[in-house]
Amino acid sequence: MTPATQTMPKLPPCAHTPQPYTGPSRTEVLDMRREFLTPALLTYYKDPIMIVEGHMQYLFDETGRRYLDGFAGIVTVSVGHCHPKVLDAVREQNERLQHATTIYLHPNIAKFGKLLASTFPKHSNLGVTYFVSAGSEANDLAITMARMKTGNFDVIALRNAYHGTSPSAIGLTALHTWKQPMPQGFGMHHAQMPDRLRGPWKYDDPDAGEKYAEDVLDLIRASTSGNIAAFIAEPIQGVGGTVELPPGYLKRVYETVRAHGGLCISDEVQTGFGRLGTHFWGFESHGVTPDIVTMAKGMGNGAPLAAVTTTAEIAKPLASRLHFNTYGGNPVSCAQGLATLEVILEEKIQQRALEIGGYLKEGLQDLQKRHKSIADVRGQGLMLGVEIVEDLKTLAPSPAKCAIVHEKSKELGLLIGKGGLFGNVLRIKPPMCLTREDVDFMVAVLDEAFNEAERA
Repeated sequence: MTPATQTMPKLPPCAHTPQPYTGPSRTEVLDMRREFLTPALLTYYKDPIMIVEGHMQYLFDETGRRYLDGFAGIVTVSVGHCHPKVLDAVREQNERLQHATTIYLHPNIAKFGKLLASTFPKHSNLGVTYFVSAGSEANDLAITMARMKTGNFDVIALRNAYHGTSPSAIGLTALHTWKQPMPQGFGMHHAQMPDRLRGPWKYDDPDAGEKYAEDVLDLIRASTSGNIAAFIAEPIQGVGGTVELPPGYLKRVYETVRAHGGLCISDEVQTGFGRLGTHFWGFESHGVTPDIVTMAKGMGNGAPLAAVTTTAEIAKPLASRLHFNTYGGNPVSCAQGLATLEVILEEKIQQRALEIGGYLKEGLQDLQKRHKSIADVRGQGLMLGVEIVEDLKTLAPSPAKCAIVHEKSKELGLLIGKGGLFGNVLRIKPPMCLTREDVDFMVAVLDEAFNEAERA
């Protein structure tokens, strides 16, 4: 028995037995991937794992080993891998009809749009939806809508943001770790990220939000004609390291943007569908109402499904142009999205995210007290981040320690994400069917992983 096995925290029991795997070996798959697939594809871990089956909050490799999924397929799986109600809905639709474009009528897209509209605040008038296939595509379309409605061109996003990797969405994405050229000269501008750990105004400044918001006004004055098409932001930055926007920030920014002719876009790709616990949509926790909301990932519980929801007034100008999406709103994806949303509402998933997320955050904060490499524990509900540093005095980022924690966690049976501007933030965003026993396991694993990182 190896030392790692001797100290390995024990996963909670699971009644699911994975099917025997009979396909190509992990080595064969890795060889085929290297030969036949683009080298641009990334893999996690020094020794990549092969996942062949999933059940709710757990994943299984080809040997049958079980892992706790702490990253939900990059925040894509909301109600659990292979949730039975979702599977049944997709199976029934696949057997009946796999594809019909929106040039024909189909009930799934209409029913889904109606139920989705019911999740927005009644006063918002948000309720007109255009379905697409990916978050990048949704953000592209939102910018197009804003430009058509306002007649303006310039768009403001935040530094350290992530809004996709399509040719235009990458211009909104000012996260330099993606190593992509940022076409800011083509109407894309980036305001200061209101980071209360590293920025000039910290957590102890009650006016931090309004102070950071001043940069948006300065940017409009200095870099645009004085009128803009849109401002886009995530209520909590996802890939950027689970950075929470300070209270008052979005309220002041939205006022500024609207005063200069622009629309406000809330990117809810990672924060929507109850993940933050206190509210169904992330913007609600800031007391603001956006003009356009984009969403993807968790809305389909793994299906390639995304959407743009706005008001009837803002949606109307797009009808004056030919805009068509072959797969957007297809019957199978809409069946999966509709079933997922029904599960979120019926099984009170948002409340679960609040309760279990609070329990997990307490556990992470307890780890922070014991480990000097943890500078910050932040986030809401089941969207949490842990920032890792060399020391608490200088706050020098430590991507090396983060990598050790990341690798050790996998070795012990926990899969989590990492990100942030310096690659030093653990991104913990599990399927929202997580249990308290899973949380205990997760915290125990991270405790051991941090012990190893701090010995290195």
